[in-house]
Amino acid sequence: MALGTATVAYELRFDAGRICLDLLATTHPEERLDSTEVLGAWIVGSGLVPRGTDLTHADPSWLVGFRELRGRIGQLVRGAPGHGYDLALAHVNEVARVAPPAPRAVPDEEGALVRELDGPPDCAALLGAIARDAVGLLTDPVARAGIRECEGDNCPIVYLDTSRGRRRRWCSSEVCGNRERVARHRRRLHSRAPD
Repeated sequence: MALGTATVAYELRFDAGRICLDLLATTHPEERLDSTEVLGAWIVGSGLVPRGTDLTHADPSWLVGFRELRGRIGQLVRGAPGHGYDLALAHVNEVARVAPPAPRAVPDEEGALVRELDGPPDCAALLGAIARDAVGLLTDPVARAGIRECEGDNCPIVYLDTSRGRRRRWCSSEVCGNRERVARHRRRLHSRAPD
């Protein structure tokens, strides 16, 4: 699958610390999963499938499945138990029952072993891998305690804080962290300026 001309590499982020959280990041600052080409780029970029995996069989129903799972995972990560939470949990658990794509090791041109899939992945298998990642995250007390929401202005990205001392404040030091540092610098300059 070719990456659409409207999508550039920085628009797809893979720095949240877990595949399920990287999927949540595809809504900010706007919907990223807007075509099967972009979805294919996200699937490859996330590591769900090896580079070069044929995803030409993906159709618009894949977008619906990925967006629905993304919404349910978001409810679980951000929400408190209740009616919507229970429905989201049931959906994620059901999707997680499907086995992820089967990998195999094959030699490349130089003879080194590389990962390849046993066959073209179907949507349910890919969604199953993401749902299993979400189940693993939500049931691991240490990992769950590291879930944070970015402190950047208007940034809803959720990430796994694995920093020493668990003091990470932003989804990305280069993006939201830099914006905050620039804003702080401007506030200092403005407060020193004579009237």
